[in-house]
Amino acid sequence: MGKCTDVEPFIIILAQRPTMVDKEDLRSQFVDAFQEADYPISSPMDLVPALPGGPSTKFESGDFSMTAMELNTKLNGEFPYDNVDAFVDDVMASLEDQDLI
Repeated sequence: MGKCTDVEPFIIILAQRPTMVDKEDLRSQFVDAFQEADYPISSPMDLVPALPGGPSTKFESGDFSMTAMELNTKLNGEFPYDNVDAFVDDVMASLEDQDLI
């Protein structure tokens, strides 16, 4: 029986392939974390009391992992926000625009 030598490189590449981000799961994490903020919010500081782990609250999906503090540096949104959905929509759009998710 012959030996197949072409499979090993494929297996290595497959194992190194990045894990896709589940955007719906990530969105749900954001909503859960930010929904208790006192809306309307006028700055990122208005969100801190709502976060379960404060600024070190971590959001993870696939290869994406970012704390709330890191997330704040990636946002393109314009405050104020009247509700959690408007804020999370902008968070997701900012991350997509920067190819982070």
